[in-house]
Amino acid sequence: MKILHLISQPPDFTGSGKFIRQIIRHARKKGHDNFLVAGVQAGFQLPGELISEKNAALVRFDNRDLPFPVAGMSDAMPYESTLFSKMPVEQLELYKQVFKGKIRRAINQFRPDLVHSHHLWIVSALARASAPDLPMVTTCHGTCLRQHRFCGDISKRISPALKGIDRVMALSISQQQEIVGRFGYDASRVPVMAGGYDDTLFKPAAKPENGIVEMVYAGKLCRAKGVPWLLKSLERIKDLPFRLHLAGGGSGREKEACLALAGALGEKAVYHGVLSHGKLAALLGRSHLFILPSFFEGVPLVLMEALACGCRILSTDLPGAKEILPPGSGNLARFIPLPPLETIDAPYRKDEPRLEELLAERLQALIPEILQKPAPDRTLIEEAAGPHTWTRVFDRIEGV
Repeated sequence: MKILHLISQPPDFTGSGKFIRQIIRHARKKGHDNFLVAGVQAGFQLPGELISEKNAALVRFDNRDLPFPVAGMSDAMPYESTLFSKMPVEQLELYKQVFKGKIRRAINQFRPDLVHSHHLWIVSALARASAPDLPMVTTCHGTCLRQHRFCGDISKRISPALKGIDRVMALSISQQQEIVGRFGYDASRVPVMAGGYDDTLFKPAAKPENGIVEMVYAGKLCRAKGVPWLLKSLERIKDLPFRLHLAGGGSGREKEACLALAGALGEKAVYHGVLSHGKLAALLGRSHLFILPSFFEGVPLVLMEALACGCRILSTDLPGAKEILPPGSGNLARFIPLPPLETIDAPYRKDEPRLEELLAERLQALIPEILQKPAPDRTLIEEAAGPHTWTRVFDRIEGV
């Protein structure tokens, strides 16, 4: 089968970027032919092991195609980006024109049997309108649903085309329900696939027993991910034996504010910057606890990567996060109730101290428990992570 893969941002850095890379690799292993259309920032180099240049059409946001930074599906990206909610009409029209041209040229050149796009947003709508007779599936990563709420005018204009997509793959049951409710799809057109992890990289390792609990946060350094409240909560329990590893990028004042809070923790916080998949796997392998204090997620792939490396999990009570854990995994993962949110990914200021307090309380209870038993039961880890290897996830996607 000849598959045209579409994503509006780089095939790297973010969850959807990791996702599309794995889909292309596994499709190639299964004998499918692939072509990629993607939006990339200045200086991006297409990995030769992913796909050949002759089978790719890149929209470059470096003045060669578009004279502004990459438009990110999240409002906080790990690189300089443009917000859809603040994009002038002229920029938006140019964005659509350039992507439409690349998609049409890819279809004419590659003659795909199937289009697989990522995000129920503008580029997917352009693809559906450009190739109404081609079978088309779209993977929803959650951030696109957030854009529909923030950008009502754009949502109204593109929703008719999105409703014509043949199948939409959701990453969680809660996401499936939201997609069905918003677009009026029959539930049978919205199968739940979940995300995956690379089991050649992410696997259980021996945990250190040096009297220090090694904790990890990996993701964007921003308020929507809850990083400031995590760092403030650690200030409350500075006397306990822990070390927090921060991995990930960000931009602007939010990143600077997070790094300043980390700096106040001294040697108890280590900033690693953006890590390769191999280096992240090594860090998770030698860590005891992965913390996800986010207010909004689809199904974060890093959560499965952490599980596969034998980390315990402390997460906010996100529906997608809870769904991937099997019944009876209470000793593996703990959840903190989400506070009331003022917007889709920000709490009310009055609730911020209570959130810090809750995080501190859970960590106070977890740290002694981890010191007593540094590694959780490996059978439990395998039961939780096993269904989410990319090989098994791609088998389900190929079935769709």
